[in-house]
Amino acid sequence: MAIIGLGTDIVAIERIVTRCEGMAADKRQRFAERILTPEELREWQQHREPARLLAKRFAVKEATAKALGTGIGRGVSFQHIALVHNDWGAPQLRLSGGAQARFEALGGREHHVSLSDEQAYVVATVILER
Repeated sequence: MAIIGLGTDIVAIERIVTRCEGMAADKRQRFAERILTPEELREWQQHREPARLLAKRFAVKEATAKALGTGIGRGVSFQHIALVHNDWGAPQLRLSGGAQARFEALGGREHHVSLSDEQAYVVATVILER
């Protein structure tokens, strides 16, 4: 296998917390709906630290878009990238729409995601292989 894409993103959690706290509930909901898939949105609505969850998802989606070489836009949206977990709780990507099409156009066969968070920051790294 050969690496065909690598993306990393870091998010200051406080930036997301501050942004969310400064919004009315309906705007906060729309902000989350712009970033999260419907499945992720349900998790966000029930999470004890919704801003932290949003920061993690944002970092993963940005890292994935960088690995795809498109960034968000140019056919790839936040909605085309989902973070799910396997039976052991390890993070995995689920691509759809423009993200899946770009992955296939690159000859992608495997994708890997690593996610780390501490009190202040979330870091996500995505590797794409063919």
